[in-house]
Amino acid sequence: MIFSDLLFDYTLRNVALGSALLGIVSGVLGSFAVLRKQGLLGDALSHAALPGICLAFLLTGTRAILVLLLGAAITGWIGALLLIRIVRDTRIDEDAALGIVLSTFFGFGIVLLTFISKRNDANQAGLDRYLFGQAAALREENVVTMAILGAVALCVVFLFYKEFKLATFDPEFAASLGFATGRLNVLLTSLIVIAVVIGLQTVGVVLMAAMLVGPAVAARQWTDRLGVMLLLSSFFGATAGVAGAMVSVTQARLPTGPMVILSLTLIVVVSILFAPRHGLIVDRVRRWRLAGARS
Repeated sequence: MIFSDLLFDYTLRNVALGSALLGIVSGVLGSFAVLRKQGLLGDALSHAALPGICLAFLLTGTRAILVLLLGAAITGWIGALLLIRIVRDTRIDEDAALGIVLSTFFGFGIVLLTFISKRNDANQAGLDRYLFGQAAALREENVVTMAILGAVALCVVFLFYKEFKLATFDPEFAASLGFATGRLNVLLTSLIVIAVVIGLQTVGVVLMAAMLVGPAVAARQWTDRLGVMLLLSSFFGATAGVAGAMVSVTQARLPTGPMVILSLTLIVVVSILFAPRHGLIVDRVRRWRLAGARS
């Protein structure tokens, strides 16, 4: 019955498709962030998108999704460039820079959100939902927009796969070969901004970081090959998205964003424990067998 609803129920279909698209895109791009030890990057960029949403509303007076997402993309991209410049031009390490960008932009966004909420403007209703997402409000045109943006991001990853792979695992060697590693970093970070923008309406600012990190962490337990990791990460992200959407829509209208993250957490825990490549329990059993064979 639930699977038939995926085809014929308008709300469930849109929520499931939107969540699956988010899982695929964030799974692929989040893999590069995790491998580059930039797990907090998605958190910083998602928080940097909040003031863009507020400024877009203040400047235009509309809650049109494309206008708000454009504002989010602009401030997210500015935050990404600022982060890169801080790491490159100062003695501040990357973790500290991520914390600075995250807290500054998010604080500015909360101030703007508070200012907007105190205005006597009925159009401002609902802006605060971007903090935690509102996937149930996804319409068919929203899903199409997400699909187009996601397809663009994935096509760029496909075109620059070798360059991204080399810059991720050995940036010094990539630079010695003449690759513009700085530009590759900006491009990859810009693609992560797209993933963040796609996820704002589904899981929101606060939970978006988990969508970038979770699928990649789970996939990493199953393989040591980047190509396989990208496929597994996108699969895990899509599975968590669909499972969370189905539970949230069919079980007492639970919030979709948190249910997607809880579904993803279950996948991560199972992978960490039971993945045949790096799973903790499997590794413990392997060691016991090896110790028994030696004795």
